[in-house]
Amino acid sequence: MAAKRKNKKRNKKQKNLIKYLQRKFSKTMQKKLVMLFMAVILAFVILVARITYINFTRGESYTKLVLDQQQYNSRTIPFKRGDILDADGTKIATSERVYNVILDAKALLSNKEAVIESTKTVLKECFEVSDEAIQSILDENPTGRYNIILKQVSYDAAKTFEEKQKDEDTKVAGIWLEEDYVRRYPYNALASDVVGFVVDGNVGSIGLEATYNSTLNGTDGREYGYYDNDSTVERTIKEPVNGNSVVTTLDVNLQSIVEKHISAFNDKYKDSKNLGAKNIAVVIMDPSNGAVMAEASYPDFDLNNPRDLSAYYSEAEITEMDDEEYLAALNSLWKNFCVSDTFEPGSTMKPFTVAAALETGAINGSEHYYCGGFLHVGDHDIHCVNRSGHGTLSVSEVIEDSCNVGTMQIAEALGKENFAKYQSVFGFGEFTGIDLPGEGDTSSLLYNVEDMSVTDLATNAFGQNFNSTMMQLSAGFCSLINGGNYYEPYIVQQVQDENGNLVSNHDATVVKKTISQATSTKIKSYMYNTVEIGTARKAQVEGYDIGGKTGTSQKLPRDAKKYLNSFIGYAPQENPEFMIYVIIDEPNIADQAASGLACEMAADIMKEALPYLNVTKSE
Repeated sequence: MAAKRKNKKRNKKQKNLIKYLQRKFSKTMQKKLVMLFMAVILAFVILVARITYINFTRGESYTKLVLDQQQYNSRTIPFKRGDILDADGTKIATSERVYNVILDAKALLSNKEAVIESTKTVLKECFEVSDEAIQSILDENPTGRYNIILKQVSYDAAKTFEEKQKDEDTKVAGIWLEEDYVRRYPYNALASDVVGFVVDGNVGSIGLEATYNSTLNGTDGREYGYYDNDSTVERTIKEPVNGNSVVTTLDVNLQSIVEKHISAFNDKYKDSKNLGAKNIAVVIMDPSNGAVMAEASYPDFDLNNPRDLSAYYSEAEITEMDDEEYLAALNSLWKNFCVSDTFEPGSTMKPFTVAAALETGAINGSEHYYCGGFLHVGDHDIHCVNRSGHGTLSVSEVIEDSCNVGTMQIAEALGKENFAKYQSVFGFGEFTGIDLPGEGDTSSLLYNVEDMSVTDLATNAFGQNFNSTMMQLSAGFCSLINGGNYYEPYIVQQVQDENGNLVSNHDATVVKKTISQATSTKIKSYMYNTVEIGTARKAQVEGYDIGGKTGTSQKLPRDAKKYLNSFIGYAPQENPEFMIYVIIDEPNIADQAASGLACEMAADIMKEALPYLNVTKSE
């Protein structure tokens, strides 16, 4: 028991000792924490006092240093948008380096009067900026650090300015040059609705500029600057990534030939609006691969000034336009007729109807048909182009003389099921896949088998009461003459980087087989006779074997007597290397139904184009 009491007494002493030590340690820690807190407060007070002192005594110089750092040593480096080239590498669209002249008013005014006057003199000599213009900025915005004096100054002018800056006897302050690029079109209106233009710097609008916008665009770079401890400027540069260039299948020389003859027609027949016809359009393709070698339509516009309407409207007319009317006028000017507009193709459809009948076995080519000037179909008398009648015709003569009656009888033998099937086979009612925006949708402008009456079949057979686009008919026609291979039409054949290295290649794409080689050979023989002895004789070119078909479609409403004139043809007869499609829509002549106009324009173009392209001559 005595031992237990002794241990209990010892434990109590130990506990009291621990409590004493804890109290002692707690007081010591509290003193240390108070001292640490006081030290932090003191340091903070000293720091605030120091910052206040620096800001009061040298704040202006430090602010200027920061602003100067931001203004001159941290900037965007713009990328260069890629070029659009023709098949031979000629630039159709390119981006030229230019400079914006920037005035830092605060920096200039911080200098002596002599420096200010010297700077004004240099600006006048290099950029023809008046003293008054500079003084106006200095008066109105004396603290402004970013005032644009001029935009899009040329490289030569910028170089002259930089040489002046380096001259020790010339004092310049507060002026710097900001790099930029501006889009230029060396050939102005050439292929305007195909090439397109850019808005808001690097946003493609219509044409190839729109379709290949992301390909042509690059990524801006950035230059970062800062001062190290020795007040030396350190720079970090993230270089811009320039856009890729696109190489087209267009040929600038061929395109120029086409547009020269469109212009000649327009000059001959133009009205007060400077229009020889409502629309004039030409497509030239390589039937062996679907490449578009030239594509033009009129009215056109200057790519370097795409909003200029002065060629077609008077100043008073433009002034009177409200915003909606002005925009409508521009959109009408910018549309690509060859791709976007739909129309009744007329008799250029007849070779397709005959080809479908041959391919299905509905006819074999030895048949004959009688034309008395009209054919009674359903409840209608449908007239031929020759109201007196052609008499008895062979299948070839139906095409040669463009006989509606003979074509309707062939379509009757073909039947509406096969006719509708082959419309689809030849690409009517479907998008061609051409690499241009705004392709016309004709899917709802064709008859379904269920909706097609015998009258609809008869009129559709010669290209009336359904719509197509120029590109649809061109692509389908190429398959008629190349042995039956339907190629997807295209305009861009390559993408290259800024150094001309190949990024991607566009190979010819065979989408489907439309007809056999045997059918193609027969159809070509019919169209060769059409140019030699038929309705397309005006399309003949000495030294070349040419085939083709005319078209004259009466537009809606029929009683308005408005017509669309056309010719589609090829050369040479064997293994065609060249396809041309010409449309003259509502020509400014009394007899708009004269299909010879399109034939004549096609012949004029081919007289220059065929030798230039080294197309095979007749033996």
